[in-house]
Amino acid sequence: MREWKRIKGFKLFFIIMGLFAITLLGIGILPVSVSAEPLPIPNINLQIGGDATGNPDTLSSALQLILLLTILSLAPAIVILLTSFVRIIVVLAFIRTSLATQQMPPNQVLIGLALFLTFFVMAPTFQQVNAQAVQPYLKGEIAQEQAIEKGMQPMRTFMFEQTREKDLALFVKMADMDRPRNFSDIPNYVLIPSFIISELKTAFQIGFVIFVPFLVIDMVVASALMSMGMMMLPPMMISLPFKILLFVLVDGWNLVIQSIVLSFK
Repeated sequence: MREWKRIKGFKLFFIIMGLFAITLLGIGILPVSVSAEPLPIPNINLQIGGDATGNPDTLSSALQLILLLTILSLAPAIVILLTSFVRIIVVLAFIRTSLATQQMPPNQVLIGLALFLTFFVMAPTFQQVNAQAVQPYLKGEIAQEQAIEKGMQPMRTFMFEQTREKDLALFVKMADMDRPRNFSDIPNYVLIPSFIISELKTAFQIGFVIFVPFLVIDMVVASALMSMGMMMLPPMMISLPFKILLFVLVDGWNLVIQSIVLSFK
C-alpha cells in the first residue's frame, strides 16, 4: 500500500513538472528550436568629427573632445578639492557637531553655504582665470593648451599661498623628486594633495577653537546635574539650549564666517 502511494506521488510530481515545462515553453522562457531565418545584424559605425580615413587632425579633435568630457565629469571634484571648499565645509560641520543639533542645519544648507562662500573667496582667482585664459581662448587669441596652462597659474598661486612648506616637502620626498628651486618646478600632482592636507589641518585647528566653549558648557551642565543627583538625566539635552543661546548671543555665524574668510587672506 505504501509503495502504491509512493508510485502515485511520483506520477503526480512528473505530471506537475510537465505542465510547468509546457507553461514555460508557452510564455517563451525556455528556448525552442524553430526554423527561422537569422535576423540581420546592423552595421554600427561610431565616428567622432569626420571620416574614418585615419586623418591625424580628425583623431586629434576626437581626443580633445574626450579630454573635454573627462574634465567636465571631474568638475565637481575640481571645485571641491582645488578651492576653499574643503576648509569651509569642514568648519561648518564642526559647528554642527559642537552644538550637538544632529541634522540642524541640514546638509543641503551647509553645502549651499559652503559653495557660495567658496565663490566669494575664490572670486579674485576666478576673475584672473577668466581674464587670462577663458576670454583670450574664446576670442581665438590663444590655443587650448595655452589656455589650460594660463588658467592653472592663478589656481596654483592660490594653492601655494594656502599650502604649508612642510606638506609640500612631504609629497616632494614621497615623489622622489629633486629639491625644487622655485614653485614653478613643483608639478600639480604634488601641489594638489599638499594643498588638501594643509586645508584639512587648518580646518581642524579652527574647529578645535570652536569646539572648546561648547565643551566647557557640557562639562558645567554635567557637573551640576551630578551634584543635584540627576544622573539619569542626559546632560546633552540640558546643555543644548544653553549652547544655542550662547551661539546666538555672540552672533556666532557672523564670527565664524568672518574667521573663515579672513583665514584665506
